[in-house]
Amino acid sequence: MTDPTPAKPSSRRSLGDLTLVWERVLAYPRHLVIALLALMTTSAATIAIPAGFKRVIDRGFAAGSRADVNASFHYLLMIVVVLAIATAIRFYFVSWLGERVVADIRLKVQRHLLSLTPRFFEENRPSEIASRLTSDTTLIETVVGTTVSVALRNCFTGIGGLIYLFTLSPKLAGLLLVGIPLIILPIAVLGRRIRNLSRASQDRIADVGSLVTETLGAMKIVQAFNQEDREAGRFASAVEATFAAAKRRITVRAILTAIMIALIFGSITLVMWEGASDVAAGRITGGAMFAFVFTGGIVAGAFGALTEVYGDLLRGAGAAGRLSELLRERPEITRPATPVPLPVPVRGALAFDHVRFHYPTRPDVAALRDFSLHVAPGETVAVVGPSGAGKTTLFQLAERFYDPAAGRVTLDGVDLREADPAAIRAQIAMVPQETVIFGASARDNLRYGDWTATDDALWAAAEAANAADFLTRLPEGLDTFLGEGGARLSGGQRQRVAIARALLRDSPILLLDEATSALDAESERLVQEALERLMETRTTLVIAHRLATVRAAGRIVVMDEGRIVEEGSHAMLIARSGLYAHLASLQFSEAA
Repeated sequence: MTDPTPAKPSSRRSLGDLTLVWERVLAYPRHLVIALLALMTTSAATIAIPAGFKRVIDRGFAAGSRADVNASFHYLLMIVVVLAIATAIRFYFVSWLGERVVADIRLKVQRHLLSLTPRFFEENRPSEIASRLTSDTTLIETVVGTTVSVALRNCFTGIGGLIYLFTLSPKLAGLLLVGIPLIILPIAVLGRRIRNLSRASQDRIADVGSLVTETLGAMKIVQAFNQEDREAGRFASAVEATFAAAKRRITVRAILTAIMIALIFGSITLVMWEGASDVAAGRITGGAMFAFVFTGGIVAGAFGALTEVYGDLLRGAGAAGRLSELLRERPEITRPATPVPLPVPVRGALAFDHVRFHYPTRPDVAALRDFSLHVAPGETVAVVGPSGAGKTTLFQLAERFYDPAAGRVTLDGVDLREADPAAIRAQIAMVPQETVIFGASARDNLRYGDWTATDDALWAAAEAANAADFLTRLPEGLDTFLGEGGARLSGGQRQRVAIARALLRDSPILLLDEATSALDAESERLVQEALERLMETRTTLVIAHRLATVRAAGRIVVMDEGRIVEEGSHAMLIARSGLYAHLASLQFSEAA
């Protein structure tokens, strides 16, 4: 069994981590070719400007001919026009590539995340994953849309400038090249340090995002327990840790930049000194010397900019590496190569045969121990037991979010491990105790049960779930935005929306984690009525919290420590004075 936890990030990052980005860039060859051609044109035009000034000085000013001066400046203006047009083309296509690549990566990562099992999200913070989809992809957009463009432009310009420098004066250009190893060495030494610090900085930013999401999502609890100061302190600590990581990174980058500038411009100054002696001796012209100085400055600027760009590329590589870690995750629950089809129609016979199961996070504790339970089509079975007895585990296995370590779970005789998980879940409707309401309209929340449902079908389900009354009173009816987590609805209203959603699902099996114990009497009555309609004619497995539900069940299963310890009707189990009778006296209540 593979470990779903993302591999511990390596402290060593390299530009090879940008493979994910390059793959997406290469998917758009036409835009890439146009961008590269525009880049090379702008670099060539930039190098042509010193050559234009050389022509102005040597043919125009020195000769004193007005016609030569005009021709030389016409040549310069032509270069400027070409540079402007090529720059605009480069900007458009490079920016387009940056945005398109980021969109593709986000879509790819999101699609992959949707294929992962719940175990992955139980062991990894969703807020940290969300940070990778936002801040990390933003870094990648900067890399593709700006950094790579700057890097390539400076590479083309630097190499082209060096070639032109050799045509002007091989001796001076050779002297200039002596300084290149001195430039490369600090990049190699300090670059690795910057890589590690960049990754650490991104991790601290992710921590801030996770903390904000967690705190804002629990704001009522924070304020109810007067923990505002503590949360402010936690956030301040996270922000300061982020600042400290960023400060270490920018300190090293500042040192690298200072070293680069000193080496590059120091080398140029010494070379120019020698060049001035050549002009005085008549070995090169004044125009050639001016062009050499001008081009040398361009080359120095290009290689100097590469040091800045390299750090940005490493930050982008760190971001791409974090996203690649998500894409390397493989779901444990997958569709078999040749899935066994479920019977048509599905009758709803659900069976657990000698099942043993351990949660991956608690391998030393068995959630189910040699557990066997057979639920007949259309039967309602109530499951009761103390916390940790394994009740919710039954739901997890029935929907094949996990596979048992031993034994098997079957639907109409088909082992769930041999069937398509999507086909299994299509036969199951679930109403959880913690109702999930999406930050969308009431219509979209209802349609989660059946996205093709018509408005008539939505209202019919709402009516059956006792939800139509409050839905009609919403400001915009079904188009009303319900707020994050259904903040505009009460607890009972959220529960009835979930029931309507399950009704629309119209599946033969219902998994019901009853959640009426925290509702007021009127909301409980409405929810209970809706549940009774929902349970009609369906195979129902219900984790019961209320005596009314227990009594309505055809059979009651009492669980403790992953086993069935009692089974029967309410009256039978009360008469035994066992665990059920004890739970009934403590946990269950019945309205007068």
